[in-house]
Amino acid sequence: MKTFSLKPQDAVAKWYVVDAGGQTLGRLATRIARLLTGKDKPEYSPHVVCGDIVVVINAKDIVTTGQKMTDKYYYHHTGRPGGIREISLRDQLVKDPTKVIIHAVEGMLPKNKLQAQMLKNLKVYADSDHPHAPQSPTVMEVTK
Repeated sequence: MKTFSLKPQDAVAKWYVVDAGGQTLGRLATRIARLLTGKDKPEYSPHVVCGDIVVVINAKDIVTTGQKMTDKYYYHHTGRPGGIREISLRDQLVKDPTKVIIHAVEGMLPKNKLQAQMLKNLKVYADSDHPHAPQSPTVMEVTK
């Protein structure tokens, strides 16, 4: 019996729609990361992007536990001396709610060359409208 090894051309991706409205950010991100890596599939191979394509809608309606809305900060540096910038989770949800989910999912993906390819399979939208209806995605229920 030979060991099965998935080849990139044999990987088949399914489309899923996940409604983030009323979902907890961390629990939602772990479920999305699991779909993107393909660990739910029997033909999972860690060296191939065998995950699915995930469309997240209603990103502006996520919830968090505790005081994370005011106490959690996102940092970035402008590249200039003294250029560290911070923004709270509440302000980031007002400015661009899609970045919150992308950042949370990115932290849960493997830190290797496949991470960028997996993130390309994540489509996040602030509202319930998305242009991926022709792909007829399956609605994915995420338990609370």
